[in-house]
This record gives sequence, C-alpha cells and structure tokens, in this order.
Amino acid sequence: MDVPEMRKYLPHRYPFALIDRVVEITAGEAIVAYKNLTINEPFFEGHFPGNPVLPGVLLLEAMAQAAGILGFYSQDKTVDDGSIYYFAGADKLRFKRTCIPGDRVMLRASVLSQRRGIWKFDVSSDVDGELAASATILCADR
Repeated sequence: MDVPEMRKYLPHRYPFALIDRVVEITAGEAIVAYKNLTINEPFFEGHFPGNPVLPGVLLLEAMAQAAGILGFYSQDKTVDDGSIYYFAGADKLRFKRTCIPGDRVMLRASVLSQRRGIWKFDVSSDVDGELAASATILCADR
C-alpha cells in the first residue's frame, strides 16, 4: 500500500503522517508498515540537537497509526466516510532502542480484540530486527 492508498485509511497528513508504506496487511489480523527516518524530519531539529533521536511519543504514535490503518481496512471504512480512530490508551509500553536518522523503523500491529467500537492491538516496532518499542494499545472508532 503506497501513500495515496494509505490516505484512504489514515486521516493524518504531513508533518504528522508517520508511515511511509504498508508492506503487508490482512484484514482483521495484522499489518506491517515502515517509517524511514531522515535527518530533515522536523522533530530532529529540536529533540536532542547534536544527538537526534525520534521522540518516544512519536514512535508510539507511529505504531498507533499502523493499528488505525488496520482497523479502518478491516472494516472497509475510509477517511472519506467520516470515520476516525482515536488513540484511547496504552498498556505495557516499553522502549528498548533509540531510533535515529537513517533507520527504517518497521511498525507492526495485530488485532487482539474488538468490541463495541473499541479495538485492542498488540503493537511493536523494530530496526534491523532489534526491538525498539512494544505496547498494547486501545483505539476508539468514532
């Protein structure tokens, strides 16, 4: 799924769209996407100047965006339908590795449950197979 296709399922736009491509998606099950980090990302300018690091909250947001695409896709809903997912919570969040310019951050999400518009996902991210972060998140379909 390239950027034009992703825009059907992801309401975020530059500079807050944090996914470059979806490489694998199975409705109701799982997604694999990625974000290429480049030095010209706006957050690197101020987040530890001289030692640029992707802010953890943005890594969590990128994983949530992947989960959101999976939720939209699984229900065959699009942004144009007026659907939106809100990030509703995170549990068991752990950061294991920093992400820096030049990294390709792989983003993974799988559906744990869905009930009455509340989706629960297992999410993780890695760089070159090394775990960067993981969590269980909730998204509310509105």
